[in-house]
Amino acid sequence: MSQAKPSISVRELAKRVGVSTATVSRALNNHPEVAAQTRARVLALADEAGYQFRVGKRFTNVVGLVYPTEPLHPAESSFESAMLTGILEGVNEQRFDVQVINIERDKSPDETYSQFFRRKGVRGVILRPLRAEPELGDAIAEEGFPCVLVADRSPNPALSYVQGESKSTSIEAIEHLIGLGHRRIALSVNVVGDTDHRDRREGYAETLGAHGIEADSSLVVEMADSMRGGAGAVEHLLRLENPPTAVYFTTPPATLGALQRCLELGVSVPEDLSIVGFDDCETRLRSYPRYTAVCQDAIELALTATRWLTRHVAGEDGGPMRKRMPTTFEIGRSTGPAPEKTFRL
Repeated sequence: MSQAKPSISVRELAKRVGVSTATVSRALNNHPEVAAQTRARVLALADEAGYQFRVGKRFTNVVGLVYPTEPLHPAESSFESAMLTGILEGVNEQRFDVQVINIERDKSPDETYSQFFRRKGVRGVILRPLRAEPELGDAIAEEGFPCVLVADRSPNPALSYVQGESKSTSIEAIEHLIGLGHRRIALSVNVVGDTDHRDRREGYAETLGAHGIEADSSLVVEMADSMRGGAGAVEHLLRLENPPTAVYFTTPPATLGALQRCLELGVSVPEDLSIVGFDDCETRLRSYPRYTAVCQDAIELALTATRWLTRHVAGEDGGPMRKRMPTTFEIGRSTGPAPEKTFRL
């Protein structure tokens, strides 16, 4: 088994820069009392030498779960909860720990990402995008800092990622609805236009086109990834002059919100409206009715990403990982034949 290369010490950094170890320590921790020129010299040398933080005489065995802004609470998203489960299982193999990091809150504008993460004491990072900004992952990867993107991808060959392949199963979902006689099929898609949701949107549009069904922009609604977002989307769609008979929701919380709002409004699912949702753990098993869903395994996505990252920083895995994992389509009780009469609020 290969080992990670040894890291330069604080004492050696101080000797090379010509300052005290205390000054080096303050510079590495972004202390405001260190002169900007001195801090820049220390950080530049630390980057060049691949400095790693230590606890006592040991290197820190910590990876960061990195959000560009305020992290989502696991209670708000089934994906976050499942992802944390997979990460915690994955770090155990190499005896690593996990630290949650908010870049927007904690990173200084004059720090590189590598400097910031080293100051935080992490040796590699798992990136969780909350908006469509692949340049964040690209910038970190280009600096050479170990990182992996979860549930998104980038054409940059230096950036590792693990993502579910949901376009083909989105096509399968729309084919299912067309096979049941639906022609007015709506899409309620996450307002975050990352590659995951672009895939689902493309699958929807391509399948309608393949069956000669004219696209109707009024049937495509962008919504927040929340129960409130799903509830608002289904109510908006059913108030259209010519409402849909079926809707595909691309996130689990929105699917649940739509089902709940239908119950409150007296909309019978699937007799009045068929609903296809998305699931990344077992949300569909706890809904009423149990909904038809495009399914991915968020635990396995995070586990795969974390195992690769911890092995990589431990020196066991040298190359980048760019992996798309299969998803499935499961038919539940929320889809049925198109109604003879369209339901309108």
